[in-house]
Amino acid sequence: MIKKYAFFTMAFCLFSLLSLPVLSVAQEDVPGSKDHPLLTRVPNFYIQDYEDKEFDQADFKNSKGEDIKVEGEIYDIFYVIKEGKKVPGKFQILKNYENAIEKIGGSTVYEIGKEGWLKVDKGGKTTLIYVDARTTGQYDLKIIEKKAMTQEVVANAKSLANDISATGHASVYGIHFDFNKATVKPDSEPTLKEITKLLKQNPKLNLYVVGHTDNVGKIDYNMQLSNARAEAVVKALTTRYGVSQRRLDPHGVGPLAPVASNETEEGRALNRRVELVGR
Repeated sequence: MIKKYAFFTMAFCLFSLLSLPVLSVAQEDVPGSKDHPLLTRVPNFYIQDYEDKEFDQADFKNSKGEDIKVEGEIYDIFYVIKEGKKVPGKFQILKNYENAIEKIGGSTVYEIGKEGWLKVDKGGKTTLIYVDARTTGQYDLKIIEKKAMTQEVVANAKSLANDISATGHASVYGIHFDFNKATVKPDSEPTLKEITKLLKQNPKLNLYVVGHTDNVGKIDYNMQLSNARAEAVVKALTTRYGVSQRRLDPHGVGPLAPVASNETEEGRALNRRVELVGR
């Protein structure tokens, strides 16, 4: 009987000792997680769940409380109060974030109950923050750094030929320029090679190379910029890749032919493009 009692006592002690580190680890930030650079956490909370998506779409609300879709890099950070610590009120958590955003020039877009949709423009970037403090002792932050997707797949000669054959034109998003400049950037090379390949495979094909912009800025300036960019593309194709000048005719139409809304950054990014039009 004594031996059995001693065995159970030792087993219980061992279980208790093994349980202590687990409890400690459970109240530390999940590996790989961190606070967003723009915002600290409420004191005495740890990160229980964390996700960082380089590009995705998320729900947000506008100033009228209407649901909208936004795109960009999305951080989802779920905080839980540490055991034994005083639990702050739900409204207190929400107001902490609203005040923090206001101090750096941001604002509350919409608020209902213990949820808030916040916005701040800082460092040339728009950041949207959703705060959900509806549950006692925990809260969730969804932070969206708005941006257009980086186009990683460039059109190949075959797809360009198919588009021109079917519609008379093809939009090209793999040709890059610095802001407000008309110099073709080096990372445009894969796309320029595919255009060259297109012309070699179709020796009777002649093209208008048409530059397009979004509607930001004065129209006269955008017309000039789009034309200069079209000319830069033609120059690159003729001087670097040996395409005959007579097969290419550059033009710029500025913001006059958008393919998407200019009300969003995503739409403006689609409107800033080069098009190849058969002639």
